[in-house]
Amino acid sequence: MVASTPYLRRTTLVALLCLVTTSSGCYSLVTRPQPRLVGGQAPDHTGLAVPTEKDKTTLPPYTVEPPDILFIEAIRVVPKPPYHIQGSDIVSIQLVGGFPTAPTGGGPAGDQYVVSPAGKIDLGPVYGDAGRVKISGLTEEEAQEAIEESLRQVLKAPQVSVQLVMSAGMQPITGEHLVGPDGTVNLGSYGSVYVAGMTVEEATAAINQHLSDYLDNPQVSLSVFAYNSKVYYVVTEGAGLGDTLARFPITGNETVLDALSQVNGLTRVSSKRIWIARPVEGGAGCDVILPVNWKEITAGGATASNYQVLPGDRIFIAQDPLIALDSMLNRFIAPMERVFGVTLLGTQAVQTINRSPLGFNPGTGF
Repeated sequence: MVASTPYLRRTTLVALLCLVTTSSGCYSLVTRPQPRLVGGQAPDHTGLAVPTEKDKTTLPPYTVEPPDILFIEAIRVVPKPPYHIQGSDIVSIQLVGGFPTAPTGGGPAGDQYVVSPAGKIDLGPVYGDAGRVKISGLTEEEAQEAIEESLRQVLKAPQVSVQLVMSAGMQPITGEHLVGPDGTVNLGSYGSVYVAGMTVEEATAAINQHLSDYLDNPQVSLSVFAYNSKVYYVVTEGAGLGDTLARFPITGNETVLDALSQVNGLTRVSSKRIWIARPVEGGAGCDVILPVNWKEITAGGATASNYQVLPGDRIFIAQDPLIALDSMLNRFIAPMERVFGVTLLGTQAVQTINRSPLGFNPGTGF
């Protein structure tokens, strides 16, 4: 009885463990260790940590760089005075004291008119010939006097105000503009403006300042049409078969999973060793390596190592060491295998010829 006591204890312990396991409705989750923060990404004295899927950060104000595409919209583009009106220009004319049935309504509300190729404007048939006035080559003040003088033929005391709305001969500004390799945007006849390294607000102010040399109090609106200069890279090690490199523009909200989905995940030669190589500011200091736990962020749904991707990041997918070893051995053995194969083939060919009825005969020379 004494000898069987240890056996009974072990049996009882095993049975108890089986009972606890089978009666439990769920299983315990393994506590995942937090990723080790290295280099310049370790939390500093401000308490900031590396941004992850559930703790993202916003990028700093966007700086314009080549080859971004900017969309510039002209809000106020008026040439410096004195401007001489030309054909196809658009002018706004306000008339007080006109006929009530006139297009202007006889009140202070004005209307816009296109200067004809002949240099005239037509205020409408109600004014007859007095409403067709040539203003081409005149300034706004001179055009105002010319219209008032012509309308006095049919009106007692007309009061006219003329203002240029759009000049047909001016260089168009509105549209998409590519930031060139020299960091400038080309505005046609107005020249080029250097905008590289500036924020959107600074670039807008620089363009307005440049246009003020040609225009009267210009105003433009600027936005980034295509964010082409801020990118990240996904490097896939090829196990001796050639590495692949993919370049993607960054939107400011990508995580490691988002980046890897761009390359359709892992290849057959890839391992599950993944990390982010983050450039250090100024190019000095130790490497910043952020290891990624592939199984945790996919099968486990963990977010601790699903880091937010920042501009310039290199997401590196390491090769499978066994496939890399196989590839290395294949490159080493394949040349010798071909040499031995050719040698064996030649030997077999000679033996086949010697065994044939007309085989090699030293006496006949065959």
